[in-house]
Amino acid sequence: MMLKLAFLLGVLVCGSQATLQVSISLNKVELSVGESKFFICTAIGEPKRLEWFNPQGERIASSKRMALHTESSRSRLIIYNAIIEDAGIYRCQATDANGHTEEASVVLEIYQRLTFRDVQSPQEFRHGETAEVVCDVISSPVPLVVWYYQDREIMEERHSRFLVLANNNLQIQQVTKADEGVYRCEASVEARGEIDFVDIAVVVNVPPVLSVFQQSFNATADYQESVTFTCITSGSPDPEVTWHRKGQKLEPSEKYMFNRMEGGRSMLTIRNIRQNDGGSYTCKASNKAGSQERELFLKVFVPPHITQLKNVTAVEGGAAMISCVADGEPLPDISWKRASDGQTFVDGDKSHGGRFEVRGRHGKSVLTISGVRLSDLGRFDCEALSRIGGHQKSMFLDIEHIPKFLTNHTIFYSWEGNPVNISCDVMSNPPATMLWRRERFTISAEGTANIRVHAAEGKSVLEVTPMSDRDFGRYNCTARNNIGMRYQEFILAQADVPSNPYSVRLSAVSQRLATVTFMKPDSHGGVPISYYLVQYKEFGLQDWRDVKSHSIQTTVVLMGLEPNTTYEVRVAAVNGKGQGEFSHTEAFQTLPIREPSPPAVHGQRGMGKAYRLGLVKQDDGGMPIVEYIVKYKTDKEEQWMTKLVPGANDFAILQPLQWNTRYEVEITARNVKGLSEPTFYQFFMPQEPDITESLFSGLGLGTVVGLGLGALLLLLVVVDVSCFFLRHCGLLMCITRTLCSKKTATSGKGKDMEEGKAAYLKLPLKEENGKESLKPDTIEIKVHSDNSILTKPDDSRA
Repeated sequence: MMLKLAFLLGVLVCGSQATLQVSISLNKVELSVGESKFFICTAIGEPKRLEWFNPQGERIASSKRMALHTESSRSRLIIYNAIIEDAGIYRCQATDANGHTEEASVVLEIYQRLTFRDVQSPQEFRHGETAEVVCDVISSPVPLVVWYYQDREIMEERHSRFLVLANNNLQIQQVTKADEGVYRCEASVEARGEIDFVDIAVVVNVPPVLSVFQQSFNATADYQESVTFTCITSGSPDPEVTWHRKGQKLEPSEKYMFNRMEGGRSMLTIRNIRQNDGGSYTCKASNKAGSQERELFLKVFVPPHITQLKNVTAVEGGAAMISCVADGEPLPDISWKRASDGQTFVDGDKSHGGRFEVRGRHGKSVLTISGVRLSDLGRFDCEALSRIGGHQKSMFLDIEHIPKFLTNHTIFYSWEGNPVNISCDVMSNPPATMLWRRERFTISAEGTANIRVHAAEGKSVLEVTPMSDRDFGRYNCTARNNIGMRYQEFILAQADVPSNPYSVRLSAVSQRLATVTFMKPDSHGGVPISYYLVQYKEFGLQDWRDVKSHSIQTTVVLMGLEPNTTYEVRVAAVNGKGQGEFSHTEAFQTLPIREPSPPAVHGQRGMGKAYRLGLVKQDDGGMPIVEYIVKYKTDKEEQWMTKLVPGANDFAILQPLQWNTRYEVEITARNVKGLSEPTFYQFFMPQEPDITESLFSGLGLGTVVGLGLGALLLLLVVVDVSCFFLRHCGLLMCITRTLCSKKTATSGKGKDMEEGKAAYLKLPLKEENGKESLKPDTIEIKVHSDNSILTKPDDSRA
């Protein structure tokens, strides 16, 4: 608002004092708000002081906004950044030494220029709300404001959504994205012809719209699986998408990966799914216009996992409770299996006479065993199973029990000076401590002179060396653990020698051998029998000969006997204590010398036209076989061929034989007493083989290969010699030329060629057939019809 003040300057009538005069450089000033101005007051005469007064009549003191600079007859008033309230009449007053005053005044008018105050651009509004676009403009006098949009003046029409308010702001009802753009606010002051404008960008923010393709997901934990959630957003400005779980914003990590794609797609990938990743996740889209969120769900299926299963210790006869806890999604079914026999137990089972019972609930199963037995000891398997998978763990059921003695062998035998170990074997859990007692006295661990205690796991051995009758008798072994105590009594008895064997029999008696059999004695004397002593002698003689049995066998063979001789035999048993009594004496007679038994024969084809007969000696009649008489002929001949084979030999070679012919053989064994009955044998010689087969049938692969290489070498030598003589070339020709190179070309070569040929033809030829003279071991006898005998060396060793 502009203030106009008009003051009438009076004329001072001073009379006799007209010498003091005051004047101001300006008498009327127009100043716009914010401008600065100064005024100079000048006094003529001899002023003592010069002072300024504001429009309110108050003396002006120098300040930051109104400064005074006063000299003897001159004073300057400066007004900085003028405001409306500064308008009015300012007076400058001069006072002389007599107190006479004179003053001058100036009128200051202040007006407001056209000014836009703090107009913001852009101005943002939410879609659908009533927007008020602010255009704060001031001036004095009040300005006229006009709004423009897209170069067109906004007119106030009926039912129009646009309205210019009294405060010059533009109101837009139910603003939309289509109303977005640049608006011009133009202000003018007609009195001064002043006009100005400001452009304001209007932005309409649209709240986010959020949607999801899939709201729930399934995954299996602990299989390195990943799940990706997708949110689709729209809005203006583009919404910021954040992901939240349990009220906490998720940040990128190895677990969570975020991705933003075109089309407003925002994705959250959850990697390496675990059980605790299941639940709800929130996708939140936010911008200046608002926010929206949607909830997504992850269902995590967890393979069964047994989290609690411990070994259990129970007391025999008591009860055992074995607990197995498993988790998983869905919760698994739990079953039990006993490893010893594969028996299974499931929820609700009550088996084995009601001793086993299973109860389960919410992932926990309890197997209760009543009346625990030692047979229940061992491993039990807990198996958790669901449609996702299974998991198995094992535990061990340990059973504590009172000591149990493992042997019923409670009687031990010994004799004075012979140490014996009395073993007290105990099974107990926990391990038992064992003590030995003798007639109410405890035997210390250190023992005595002839008694020692040896401890080992699960046993205690009492070593007793009896010195007198007092050391024999009863000994007590006591075993104790925290479950209970038991004892076992042992008896140390004096051992004796065995009783005599009985039922002595002789069998398989021959000229040189006899087999003795007998029955074990009724008593071994408390000490195991070590062996049996068999004594025999010729009837009528005094000296017995000893033969020990092999270990505790009850059969002994007597060898080296004389034929046709009567012998006596007896048997005694020997144990650690000593030798027992002899049995009743039995007599037997060896057989006299006689002819041998017929030999056994087996045959096989030899090499070429030979046949090999194997000779197996049977009973030699008490004397060595001197020879075998082998007679053989074809089945179409009457005449026999005969071979004499030494008795030490076990085969005879018949050769040469005829191909494709059947032969008959008679074999007789002879000792000094005479001939055995003959043994008859037949064999058939096959057809004559092919010549190649005959040639190489007796040769091995190496021999055949050697012969082939030799033949090839011989062929190469023949070819080289032929080339030498016929075509004057070859290896031999090269050697000859080298040796004779210094001789004349014609006569020398011809002579050397002839000499070389002669030398080659005189090379000795050596034939080796590899045969060796054979020393005949037998004689072949050919019997003719006139009983004459033809002999020739036998080649049976060939």
